[in-house]
Amino acid sequence: MAGLIGDASGGTTTDSLIQYRRDIADLKQRIKIRRLQVLGIFGTPILLVSTLIVGASSKVLFWLNSEMPDAVLNVFIVSGLILAAASGVQFYVEFAEEVWEDSGASVRKLKLELSLAEERHILEARRRTPPSADRQASYKERLPPEIVRLRMDSRHYRRLHLLMQWLLFLSSAAISAVTAWFDPSQPAKGVLICLGFTVTVITAAAGYFKPRERAFNLQQTADNIEQHATAFELGISPYNAPEEARNLELFATTVEDMRADQRMREQQLDQPQQGQQQVI
Repeated sequence: MAGLIGDASGGTTTDSLIQYRRDIADLKQRIKIRRLQVLGIFGTPILLVSTLIVGASSKVLFWLNSEMPDAVLNVFIVSGLILAAASGVQFYVEFAEEVWEDSGASVRKLKLELSLAEERHILEARRRTPPSADRQASYKERLPPEIVRLRMDSRHYRRLHLLMQWLLFLSSAAISAVTAWFDPSQPAKGVLICLGFTVTVITAAAGYFKPRERAFNLQQTADNIEQHATAFELGISPYNAPEEARNLELFATTVEDMRADQRMREQQLDQPQQGQQQVI
């Protein structure tokens, strides 16, 4: 019945809370867009001035007593014209036409609106909080997207691990091949330096970020949550109690414990090796 209580606008409690979520999501998107707009308004003129300074400096340093090559000169001219046109368009849209939704508004102001919207959402949700049984029932319906997210993250780290391993294999093999093919001459030394640098960076990155372990933990958590969700749907152990409320409570508690364990494993992976041993 909590979801059927009408609010002042004539809608339902559910519709009111959904609208708050939409407003919050819209403000977050507006903040992202506004940041890009502000970055363009201030960054483009800076790039234009930097381009002019680099062009003038290049002329003085390299071609003081001669003509600058046409190719280099054309690059600076075209870059300057593009940046000048972009700056003009952005300033015109921002201050003259106000085409953008938040023209003239600061990011700080939008963040304040977002904070107020989130506070209103919290107060409204607290005022219209449904019973715990309803919240536990809806909790089960939110798990499929969480399982999908965990598996997507797992695939991401697994692919990253495979990419790093293949780069490591190819670079290590190329070092031996280049060493055997050349004497080594001067070009081969540069290749060997690049390959050795690649092997060192990949080895260090794999040891620090541990993508393989992250992928395994995420996949394991997703499989465990799905296993418990299936057991709850089928009404089998440990969710075969006669009281549905008891099964819902046990299910929510179990899933939250698994998510807490997943976060703990993520924190352990982010710590140095000595810190991991102390935590364990």
